Amino acid sequence: MSVLLNGELVLYGFVGENFWGEGFTSFEVLEALTELGREADITVRINSGGGYVDDGIAIFNALKAHKGKVTVIVDAMAASSASVIAMAGDDRIMRTGAMMMIHEPSSSIWGTAADIEQFAKVVEKQAENLASIYAEVTGDDIADVRADMKSELWLNADEAVERGYATAIENKKARVAAAHDYSIYAHAPERFVALSARKLWNCTQLSKSAAAIASAKPSIEKDKPAMTTQPVAEPVAADTNKLVADAVAKALADSKARLKAIMTNDEAKGREALAEHFAHETDMPVEAVIAALKVAPKTEASDPAQPSPAPAPAPAATYEQQRVAAANLAMPGGGPTAAAGAPKINRDAIFAARRNTQKGA
Repeated sequence: MSVLLNGELVLYGFVGENFWGEGFTSFEVLEALTELGREADITVRINSGGGYVDDGIAIFNALKAHKGKVTVIVDAMAASSASVIAMAGDDRIMRTGAMMMIHEPSSSIWGTAADIEQFAKVVEKQAENLASIYAEVTGDDIADVRADMKSELWLNADEAVERGYATAIENKKARVAAAHDYSIYAHAPERFVALSARKLWNCTQLSKSAAAIASAKPSIEKDKPAMTTQPVAEPVAADTNKLVADAVAKALADSKARLKAIMTNDEAKGREALAEHFAHETDMPVEAVIAALKVAPKTEASDPAQPSPAPAPAPAATYEQQRVAAANLAMPGGGPTAAAGAPKINRDAIFAARRNTQKGA
């Protein structure tokens, strides 16, 4: 999906991935800048709870290298790596009610003690780089900026302007904060944490991350340190297992309900063999099965005083096998015929019932 809308760069959602149906990458931003042209003045609108450090820095550098004027407008939220992107603006405008947040980068890793020690140095370097960007824009001392990052600094529009993170306030109402799991931040405002819970913006529910973790080999995650504060490996796997178990249980319950609805329906009486075929050998909806049974002939009831006839020979093949093998169709030799005494299935009636059911759906 293009981030270029009506001549503006609209950076909404997760930085670096497309989570919760929203997101943008550094490559998408570069494509949009190329389309606009190197000399064009551009407006960048941000509403993001953050994401990956690498993508955020790449986008910041791309905007800083742009020859035209860059105006950044924070529509609602510029947190974590999104706040780094905001620093690229020649003008940095906060809408009334918008928020900005800076903090230390973090990531979860899996490896040996040496791996962990080495990765800690990488994350420390990332923090130093981010602090230098904030300090250059605001004029604050790097040590002071780093202290703010460690305490997780949240700024409203007035505070962002006062501290130099923004240059002006636009008196337009802020939009709803972008999709993000704000609960991963240590000091996020309660209204954003509640919004995450209400909208199910929960990192631990991401099946994509669960699959990646489940298949990962014990190694260090060197490519994308995420600006998050909690490792998510174990909760993701646990929650995913529960989701799978719940889905399996629901599928079994639905299957049992379907079988019962077919076999106990009045239309199945006198057509038991056909009803069993539909119930066990097809995935037709209950309504379609009942419609097909209704137009199928019933077997004649036997006299209970008379001895039961000998069981008929088993059919040469099930209906499904005949259908797949194209039996009794236009083939050389005409195909095998059904064994004597095999149940007669009115296929025309079945297909007509299916068509009628589909038309009425």
